[in-house]
Amino acid sequence: MTDFQIGQEVETEFGGKAKILDIIGKGRQSTVYLVEYNGMKMALKWYDLDKVKNIDKIYENIKRNIKDGEPSNKFLWCKYMTKVDGENGTFGYFMELKPDSFEYFADVMNGYKLVHDKGTGRMTKKSVKFSSLNAMVTAVINIVNAFRQLHKAGKSYHALSDGGFFINTDTGAVLMSDCDTIAPHGTDLGIKIRPSYKAPEVLEGGLPDKDSDMYTLAVVLFKMLFRGDHMEGKKVVMDVCLNEQELARHYGKEAVFVYDPDDDSNRPLRCIHDNVIKFWGEYPEYIKEAFVRSFTVGKKEPEKRVSLDEWQNLFIRLRSEILSCVCGRSYFVSIIGKQNDKTFKCPKCSMEFATIGFSNRIFRKPLYIGCKIFECEINPYADDFLSVAGELVENKLRAGLIGIKNSSGRKWSVKMPDGLFHDVDSGKGFPVWNGLEIDFGRVQAKF
Repeated sequence: MTDFQIGQEVETEFGGKAKILDIIGKGRQSTVYLVEYNGMKMALKWYDLDKVKNIDKIYENIKRNIKDGEPSNKFLWCKYMTKVDGENGTFGYFMELKPDSFEYFADVMNGYKLVHDKGTGRMTKKSVKFSSLNAMVTAVINIVNAFRQLHKAGKSYHALSDGGFFINTDTGAVLMSDCDTIAPHGTDLGIKIRPSYKAPEVLEGGLPDKDSDMYTLAVVLFKMLFRGDHMEGKKVVMDVCLNEQELARHYGKEAVFVYDPDDDSNRPLRCIHDNVIKFWGEYPEYIKEAFVRSFTVGKKEPEKRVSLDEWQNLFIRLRSEILSCVCGRSYFVSIIGKQNDKTFKCPKCSMEFATIGFSNRIFRKPLYIGCKIFECEINPYADDFLSVAGELVENKLRAGLIGIKNSSGRKWSVKMPDGLFHDVDSGKGFPVWNGLEIDFGRVQAKF
């Protein structure tokens, strides 16, 4: 492998040179450098040929990905290739840099990152946490959506790791990386990755495809929500010889989900898997059931894994059920006590919150200042899961008067306190009252 020095230049495939500015990080099979190319700072991933198998297939796959283009702006896609080194055949590719506002997924899982303190010269811990429940669930929805876009392009991940994507913990925005390992369904790149991300059929020699990708997605989602590993429990921890072969066994033929309802041999252990134990109790049953299905019957029967559409609908529901109380606590209303069929009560301060029901679903949405109604909640055919159609706001002139602002870009028909329906244009609002009814078009809602 060529180890570049700071200031050294690397020739690109079609002319021009990139200047090495720094090292971003080293992996088992490559090094990522900070470079300057055509006046822009970019990342250069350079391969160590001594540690990479099937390098010719990887090279051709990167070329294909560059030609095909990125599935969406959620990917840090391969942009350009370097010129292949004439002496030893080494090469690399350029991609955009991760913005400073995005954190490594591994740091999000750990809850902190190591930062170099220029004053002391030491590495210190800096907290990495989501700013809100809403930001976290939005990140999950974005990850699912990125996989949807990837599959629409006929491609899937052949290798993904804890460092494979980045998250803005304030907004929930996501950037998917490891794009050199994205390839058409059924392609054999021969890439070695951590067993924990592999579907059992791939561990046993099968080729990655959209079904194995659904397993990988479930692993990513589990790590995101529960801050731990789906198969690492008592059985795995007690194995005194966790070599690669043993890991493949624990994640393949003999895999046992840590919360398998029919097999408790691999339950999480306190003081080791505290995050998983804690967070498992903080999510609604419909979320936990989806993971149970993915990692039990879904292990051997890929057709029974949770689909992209189902994951999407589950997390849209989860986001809709977030209640943020004025006392500072946030909850999923599915796991807190009801005051009655239409009212929820904060477990901490006992404040009561009214809800609104929608004609296209059986669960109700809690109402609190700042809560948002998303486009996908009022349009069953929407493929837009981030656009806000409405928001609960407090009247600027009359404190305590609560209303809903229409920001959908369309007229709504709303039943007002006079008992009549009136058109409410985008940008306008209307009061929340006991007889409130809203006709969004395809979906109706009642207070």
